[in-house]
Amino acid sequence: MTAIALEGVSKIYAAGSAREVVALCEVSLQIERGECVAIMGPSGSGKSTLMNLIGCLDTPSGGRYRCDGVDVATQNAESRAQLRLQKIGFVFQNFNLLARLSALENVMLPLAYAGVATAERRERAHAALSAVGLAERASHAPNQLSGGQQQRVAIARALVNQPAIILADEPTGALDSASGGEVLALFSTLHARGHTVVLITHDPQVAAHANRCVQMRDGAIVESRLQA
Repeated sequence: MTAIALEGVSKIYAAGSAREVVALCEVSLQIERGECVAIMGPSGSGKSTLMNLIGCLDTPSGGRYRCDGVDVATQNAESRAQLRLQKIGFVFQNFNLLARLSALENVMLPLAYAGVATAERRERAHAALSAVGLAERASHAPNQLSGGQQQRVAIARALVNQPAIILADEPTGALDSASGGEVLALFSTLHARGHTVVLITHDPQVAAHANRCVQMRDGAIVESRLQA
């Protein structure tokens, strides 16, 4: 099944009364379930705009986007929020963990938004932390964890709702090389287990962990190639 299908998608922003900025220009991209794809490009290439559209954080100005079979254009803001919750797990460069909550409580949050009962939330969050090798750190606050451990908590949080897509924005950007390598190895493991992973990055070493690399420039896809 196709996880992500964009057909002729454009995104245009108003930049004053008489000017428009074309951030994306008729982009078409298909990502199948179980793929690991890196989307690369320099600043201003459109990769962040594309990430926001794939993550249902924004809507296209033109074209069509289907997220795991759902036509996003047919969804209102509330429905898109539910789509994000059910279909997409986000991993951000700066972790975005809540400082006042433990690792376990941070991972439980998406399940709370989904209305899952407390006992099941706790059980599923423990399982997600175990999957990223942090079961013994469940009670620790973010400031008691290393950067690499915080990112693994963020990955557990992304996994806990069993989303169709894991969308990672510069996931090693705030980490040292050793911690970054551990996080990338974890993404490779998740991909090997059948997860669909999309890595947004400017770093060729991160992109090398994907089985396909999509290059962007000036709001368009200029290359899509398989990698060994």
